[in-house]
Amino acid sequence: MTDRKVWFGFGLEAGLGTIDTLLAHASQADRDGLDLVTVSDHPYLADRVDAYAALGVVLGRTKQIAGAVNVTNVPTRPAPMLARTVTSLSALSGGRVVLGIGAGGLWDDIARLGVPRRSPAAAVRAMEEAIVVVRMLSGGGGPVTFDGEFHQVHGLTPAAVPTPPIWTGSLGPQSLAVTGRVADGWIPGHSADWLSARVARSRPLIDEAATAAGRAPADVATVYNFPGRITTSPLPTTRDADGRWIGGSPEQWTDELVSAVRDHGAAGFVYFPVSDGTPSDVALSRWARDIVPAVREALQKG
Repeated sequence: MTDRKVWFGFGLEAGLGTIDTLLAHASQADRDGLDLVTVSDHPYLADRVDAYAALGVVLGRTKQIAGAVNVTNVPTRPAPMLARTVTSLSALSGGRVVLGIGAGGLWDDIARLGVPRRSPAAAVRAMEEAIVVVRMLSGGGGPVTFDGEFHQVHGLTPAAVPTPPIWTGSLGPQSLAVTGRVADGWIPGHSADWLSARVARSRPLIDEAATAAGRAPADVATVYNFPGRITTSPLPTTRDADGRWIGGSPEQWTDELVSAVRDHGAAGFVYFPVSDGTPSDVALSRWARDIVPAVREALQKG
């Protein structure tokens, strides 16, 4: 049995042409007892909905499920306003918000919004400052002044709302160190999973930074974006020649995810359907009704 919360989520569509599907899937995920839905943040693309606008509508139409932007494009969202946005969404939804946050990577696209370019190192420093500012501007207390390299506030009163969990989409060594110092969770990039070389290289850097900051490494959760097929019958193999997860039957998924939690410390999974001909609502149903309850039951049994 595991005492730590394990998150089970679903990645929503973000296209202007798939709004009805986005909302239907959010409601379906809520009814079926998932913990989280996420939406991507690409404000420079005209065919995508704004992530936080979408999240507000989703939280207003659901009752139990949490929502997150996976992950927030920090260069396009000033930290003080991001703090006000997430604390407002938390207050409006009864605390059903996770803050996913990233340094920004597609700088040719980001710059088209008029945002000044930052070097990779500067972008990471700005991300760390943003996390600090969000924490300072939530949880109540007296007026806050912060004079950072990238973000400044002067005598601003924090919202009397708890800070939501903060998960980063860190990739490089410096951003992984930021995760260990100040974040609550990590979302590995490029669909990396617990058996991947990326995670094997990256997670120790988080743990080292957490320890150096006087934190317990276990306090930084690892939550995976996890695509794959969900088939009605078992597959001969669930991973390809490079070791990447392909998918399988609900039973094969259950065995894999239980092992991920017990043997590799996974703290959550956000499922993304793949284009294999299965309707996305069917894939969501198999995930939420067949796989997630079986994993939860196995973990409770120990």
